[in-house]
Amino acid sequence: MAGLFAGLPVLQPGSVWLVGAGPGDPGLLTLHAVHGLQQADVIVHDALVDAACLSFARPGAVLEFAGKRGGKPSPKQRDISRRLVELARAGKRVLRLKGGDPLVFGRGGEEALTLVEHGIPFRIVPGITAGIGGLAYAGIPVTHRDVTHVVTFLTGHDSSGLVPDRVDWASVAKGSPVIVMYMAMKHLGTITANLLAAGRGADEPLAFVCGASTGSQRVLETTLGEAPEAARAAGLEPPAIVVLGEVVRLRASLDWLGALEGRILSAETPFHPALKDPA
Repeated sequence: MAGLFAGLPVLQPGSVWLVGAGPGDPGLLTLHAVHGLQQADVIVHDALVDAACLSFARPGAVLEFAGKRGGKPSPKQRDISRRLVELARAGKRVLRLKGGDPLVFGRGGEEALTLVEHGIPFRIVPGITAGIGGLAYAGIPVTHRDVTHVVTFLTGHDSSGLVPDRVDWASVAKGSPVIVMYMAMKHLGTITANLLAAGRGADEPLAFVCGASTGSQRVLETTLGEAPEAARAAGLEPPAIVVLGEVVRLRASLDWLGALEGRILSAETPFHPALKDPA
């Protein structure tokens, strides 16, 4: 395996790598991420990082939990950022491992700015964000040329824990055929009400993907109007990605994980009929 990392950058003592772990499946880690895990003295990781990803850590590496989970006691962001500075100043090779991509609703930018403020060298290692990779594992593409050329990613709550008041719901509803929502479960009722009030149809397809790309992945297909009640009835819990738009219908044809388990996929969709034998 050593040959895979030949020529890749070295995690230096006194520096920090901000690394995306992807949505869960350890196979989605990048070579940079695995190489960093095998060099780090201390790995400061989020709650959403799958344990299998941490198995790549070198023997003797210290694992520090810094998970932030809604409604539960969590470290404050400023304390996490300061801890990274403290470890780097102690000469440690520090890897900050974050679920998904560190810069997509992951507060990686805030942590990087703290490192800059204190003169700590750092590297950003992108990861596959759950809003793309997690949906792909559910058989839902975020774009499809027969359906949409536009997709919007938004977060269901801001730093205060409330629905972001700076989201122009009317513009998002009218301008984006596909809307992918992170951290939307807590305020799902308010979010769906905003979208309905802005003109989206109650019967528009919507899907929840919980535990995306892991062995506990669950997918629930419903509609925008029925989403809050459907989520409650199914007992869905975060972490979850919520996607709204006609692309959800493509899951009937593209649920490749389901096909591996024996599901019969549809050869026809409303957007791309199966080719017919001209004879």
